[in-house]
Amino acid sequence: MAKKQVKEKAIEVALWESANKLRGSVEPSEYKHVVLALIFLKFVSDKFEEQRKKLIEGGKEKYIERPEFYNMNNVFFLKEETRWSYIVSKSRQNDIALIIDTALHTIEKDNKALKGALPDNYFSRLGLDTSKLAALISEIDSIDTLKDKEQDVIGRIYEYFLGKFAIAEGKGKGEFYTPKSIVNLIAEMIEPYKGVIYDPCCGSGGMFVQSIKFIEAHHGNKKEVAIYGQEYTNTTYKLAKMNLAIRGISANLGERAANTFSNDLHKDLKADFIMANPPFNQKDWRAVNELLDDPRWKGYEIPPTSNANYGWILHMASKLSDHGVAGFLLANGALSGGGDEYKIRKQLIENNLVEAILILPRNMFYTTDISVTLWILNKNKKETVRKIGDETRNYRDRQKEILFMDLREMGKPFEKKYIQFSDADIQKITETYHSWQQIDWKSTYKDIPEFCYSASIEEIREKDYSLVPSRYIEFVNRDEEIDFDEKMKSLQREIGELLQEEKKSRNELLRVFEDLGFKIELK
Repeated sequence: MAKKQVKEKAIEVALWESANKLRGSVEPSEYKHVVLALIFLKFVSDKFEEQRKKLIEGGKEKYIERPEFYNMNNVFFLKEETRWSYIVSKSRQNDIALIIDTALHTIEKDNKALKGALPDNYFSRLGLDTSKLAALISEIDSIDTLKDKEQDVIGRIYEYFLGKFAIAEGKGKGEFYTPKSIVNLIAEMIEPYKGVIYDPCCGSGGMFVQSIKFIEAHHGNKKEVAIYGQEYTNTTYKLAKMNLAIRGISANLGERAANTFSNDLHKDLKADFIMANPPFNQKDWRAVNELLDDPRWKGYEIPPTSNANYGWILHMASKLSDHGVAGFLLANGALSGGGDEYKIRKQLIENNLVEAILILPRNMFYTTDISVTLWILNKNKKETVRKIGDETRNYRDRQKEILFMDLREMGKPFEKKYIQFSDADIQKITETYHSWQQIDWKSTYKDIPEFCYSASIEEIREKDYSLVPSRYIEFVNRDEEIDFDEKMKSLQREIGELLQEEKKSRNELLRVFEDLGFKIELK
């Protein structure tokens, strides 16, 4: 009898099941900090051991305790008590939590790039059961983080876990994670190839990771970009620094976590590309008498205290360089409405800043099922030329136009109830947008009902500066294609046939009862 094959578990699944073993010991919201900190320790240790082996094999054994011979290859030098092998050897000791905390503290102290990134005295404060922590360490020990350089194993684990944690934490939590397909769409639309990239609410750093992936996919040089970000929540700020350090991405996230509105850590920054997913409909984001003369609102009304949406828009608009482009997400309510928001929206449109508005499908986010909007702001909608890798783009003057796109019928399901864009979806959307931007657009772009429409400033003024895509994109009224006379005749035939069938059935039923000796009269 053939031996039954055991299906090998994916690394992510095995780790998630291990993390679930923590249930009852820590809150699900803490899983990410426990698991990702341990994954970090394993990964940096694997990189260290790999570099150490190369030095020995290259006849440079005398340099194996010299940090500079690791740092030169973007590898953190680790003291013996911080190495994964040491942690594994001590994993069943009662003081394993203290050993892990000490390792994290020492690594951060010895490597400037990690300043403020790693959990501080975290495992000791959790009071985890030693056996459960040992089991998790054992599971992580089985991962070869360097197995496939091309596939970025550790990055894959990070993305999976951040997504799973967002699902586990439920509605109102997990704001640190923006679905990968949306981040990918933003990167492919604004094409952050070279220059300064900025995210004012960077979460776990997903926008930066996708930017670097875009650059690598187009054979660019990641050394030609400078990354700046800011994050309000301290634990998420640490996650971002750890996430970027693991991938070898250098970024300036400021010295600490801070509120972007009240404590802008990059006041004088001008960015070529902005990618962001600000909190939706943030209430009471400033006090009534706070930030009234802030330079970020110059030339516009002051954003209302009741909702931060337009505060975020103006913050990002103020950060754009003369040729800067921003792609960011907002709740659909920002597309219309009155008061000061209306005045700001009108001014943004008249200032030729708004380039494209894309409404997304529902159920794309783990934390809300609402449909949201992707905004593209462009500081330079004039005729210009730009190189993206080997491709030269000839842009036309689009100052008096805005592209509207409705993506609500696109995407495919995953994780049972969520929606994500496929690669083909992203290609279709970005090709439509980039074709519309080009000088030869009339031969490559066309308005498509229920998908896209290029609106003139005159049309937008007529609709009182509404940016709701459905007010511009043609809706196909399929009822008008119906021949109602023929439809009524068809319905009459169908009803007649149904009545005949019912009569036939009743007669057959009567015969059956009569054969049994019953006499039934129908009224």
